[in-house]
Amino acid sequence: MSYGSLIAATALAGALVAMVTAAHTADDSKYPNLKGQWNTLSPRGSFDPEKPPGRGTLAPLTEEYKAVYEANVKDQLAGGHGTEPSYMCLPPGMPRAMIAYESMEVVVTPETTYILIDHIHDHRRIHTDGRSWPDDIEPSFRGYSIGKWIDEGNTGRLNVLEVETRGFKGPRAYDTSGLPLHHDNKTVVKERIFQDKADPNILYDEITTIDSALTRPWKVTRKYQRDPNPFPWWREVVCTENNQHVRIGNENYMIGADGLLMPAKRGQQPPDLRYFSER
Repeated sequence: MSYGSLIAATALAGALVAMVTAAHTADDSKYPNLKGQWNTLSPRGSFDPEKPPGRGTLAPLTEEYKAVYEANVKDQLAGGHGTEPSYMCLPPGMPRAMIAYESMEVVVTPETTYILIDHIHDHRRIHTDGRSWPDDIEPSFRGYSIGKWIDEGNTGRLNVLEVETRGFKGPRAYDTSGLPLHHDNKTVVKERIFQDKADPNILYDEITTIDSALTRPWKVTRKYQRDPNPFPWWREVVCTENNQHVRIGNENYMIGADGLLMPAKRGQQPPDLRYFSER
């Protein structure tokens, strides 16, 4: 290659890089600034932040699932966990993940919006590349999410993320009260995620859950605040570390302070120890 050709090629490469950078910057300018650390402003105990957990939530459960919930309450009062599965370090899944038990980070790209929560596998991937629903979705606790950024109010910027999530597996509950979702796992969760118009450091997630255990769609709004610290501390959370729960068969036991297996409920029978020799 001649010296002149090399100079021309270098100039062309530089121009292409500049064009890509400019396009990327233009793309960035279309989206809201969601950088930083977001922490929940809504109570963590109840999925519906406007009401107390459990019976006080007044979730529109069917009669069948009211009975499931009451059986869960009875088990919890006896020392069990009912239909609340996260004590085993199972992911809370959706929609419960958006309670945001730990700090949340939102990373926006044209193709995907990532919601990162260092709790029990609460990271989410919301596809915004225009794809349609796949014919076969491998079930997961967080589900499969497809979203779309829209310009609500013709502001000239994309300001609302509309999301639909399907393809779940269980068990899942709304919160620590054990308020149950249907065992068929046909849940559909729809969200509208947007910043407060007056304060961009406040973020809302309007969550509508459509589930066979409900008599109607159930809508709640979660609220988050951005940490003003430009270098926030991100806490590492390892659920299995120091977890004293031991699940054997269909029973939960505990590891006591002395390191020995102990009952979790009053009058609980020990597990089958046939493979251990007697002392």
